[in-house]
Amino acid sequence: AILIIRAFNDQLRPTTNTCHTGKEKGERGREREGREREGRERERERERERERERERERERERERERERERERERERGRERGRERERGERERKGEREREGERERERERERRKRKQDEKK
Repeated sequence: AILIIRAFNDQLRPTTNTCHTGKEKGERGREREGREREGRERERERERERERERERERERERERERERERERERERGRERGRERERGERERKGEREREGERERERERERRKRKQDEKK
């Protein structure tokens, strides 16, 4: 009776290299493992490619940001140039008005001298 129970238990106990270990017996198991490994490798390669693409996209975005910053700097430079020109024109106008006042005073002085001579 004990021998019958042992033989029955041995049949129930899975042998090594069967599905409970995630492997099938023999050639088919190795083929499936090979296909799975290749699939995992392809998936890793695709993931690396996606990561490289994301990195290239981030680099392009940084380049666009640098270009926008350079454009803003150029605009600020142009604005400062316009401010400077405007300031120079105002100062030039001020000098001209100052010269005009000076000539006016000179005319007044001459006129007074003329009047004093008479």
